[in-house]
Amino acid sequence: MKHSYMKSMVVACLATLSFIGFNATATAATNYKVVKGDSLWKLGKRYSVTIDDIKKLNNRQGDMIYIGETLAIPSKTKVLAAETTEPSTAAPANTAKPEPKPEAKPTEQETPAVSISASEKDLLARLVEAEAKGESYEGKVGVATVVLNRVDSPKFPDTVTGVIKQVVGKAYAFSPVQNGSINKPASEESKKAVEQALTRKDRLNDSIYFYNPKTATDNWIRSRAVIKTIDHHVFAK
Repeated sequence: MKHSYMKSMVVACLATLSFIGFNATATAATNYKVVKGDSLWKLGKRYSVTIDDIKKLNNRQGDMIYIGETLAIPSKTKVLAAETTEPSTAAPANTAKPEPKPEAKPTEQETPAVSISASEKDLLARLVEAEAKGESYEGKVGVATVVLNRVDSPKFPDTVTGVIKQVVGKAYAFSPVQNGSINKPASEESKKAVEQALTRKDRLNDSIYFYNPKTATDNWIRSRAVIKTIDHHVFAK
């Protein structure tokens, strides 16, 4: 009777232990300071992680990053312990390791997003508000796009601030800087237009000029190749 009881207890313990497994994930992170030209796609490719991994670790919803900010770049090492199968009463438990899942490849963007500082984003939104107030949302995106195209062009300064505050001759390149209207707060639509322009989905064929043909007095600007007309502005290169 005693031997029968002990045998039953051993079988019960083995059956219970057969369902216990261990799964541990060790997570490490590298701090990275964003520089001009960086994007989540580029960082993911450099560190062999996905864009979603970076966003999740930094508690981000969108894909925008900004020059000067510090991002935590994840580096995951998964450790999977053996999982036992239910043994029979006549043989010891068998162990089996699940096959590791392949690392997800980062999603490639057609055009990486531009990274600018928060202060430059505000400055650009205020210029858009001053230059395109009363224009459509598309027109506001166009003005912001011209500024970003100038940043990329070797003919102009290589920062948003440098482009907006550039002096041509004896005056600023943009009249709102000259007359002070750029100092007024930007509307939510102008801020949204800047965000849209930063995705660089439509570069307006690299237009670097815009003007109102009804008020422009410079004949040289009229000689530039016209790319598109949006509302009252002509965009050219």
